[in-house]
Amino acid sequence: MGSVTPEPVTLLEAYDAQLRREAEVLTATDVTSDGPLVRARFDWGGFVTYRDLDGLTGTTLDDLILRTVAYFRDETDLDEFEWKSRGHDAPADLREHLLAAGFTADPEETVMVGEASALAVPVDIPAEVMLRRLDPEASTFTEDVHRMTAMQLAAFGDGPSAASLIASLTQHERLTEAWIAEAEGDVVCAGRLEVVPGTDFAGLWGGATIEAWRGRGIYRALVSARAQSALDRGVRHLQSDCTPMSRPILERSGLSRVTTTTPFMWRRSPEVA
Repeated sequence: MGSVTPEPVTLLEAYDAQLRREAEVLTATDVTSDGPLVRARFDWGGFVTYRDLDGLTGTTLDDLILRTVAYFRDETDLDEFEWKSRGHDAPADLREHLLAAGFTADPEETVMVGEASALAVPVDIPAEVMLRRLDPEASTFTEDVHRMTAMQLAAFGDGPSAASLIASLTQHERLTEAWIAEAEGDVVCAGRLEVVPGTDFAGLWGGATIEAWRGRGIYRALVSARAQSALDRGVRHLQSDCTPMSRPILERSGLSRVTTTTPFMWRRSPEVA
């Protein structure tokens, strides 16, 4: 008998198999599980993920959600945690179950996946703009991280703290890279590359450009620089959770929409005096 040719794996199947569950908590300070869920603690808060929910519905799903809330509320001192959902997950009414349990939904983002080689292409940018990767061994490293995170806060209104990014870059430097674009002495664009070991993937995270410098190719150039670095590391695919602002840029570069993601946030209620 001849061998059976395996069915080709779609980008969504590769994303589900390689980038969910354990792959999302590699840098967590503590990881536990409950059924299909992985619960993790990071410096910035709690996080819940899964590959699928094992067909749980109705009151059985509610019980799992309530146990998860109880775990973070009673067994940790974290003020909040994120339940990361995807648009193709079952059951279809997961959103309603989470909202009923006291979660709030952050804005939906688009999950984009594609070949790193499609993004590692030359991009024209203004002559005064310089791109570089932050070096943890450089004397300006701490100052550079603070400048980077301050720019992201100004552009996005949120983002990782300088302390948490410094920890990632020094403790997990083989997995995390931080890149900035500078002009006129200021950081005008920034983003991270996070390699997922044991997979074909790296993630593009935290991409932001201050408003005055948008539309000049700088964001696209920083994507290209990170894509080339990923290729140099042997990475095949890049993945990004995109806002409506960044999605068109990555689509033009060759990344494809595979699903959506909505973070559902639980926050500890303030104690009543």
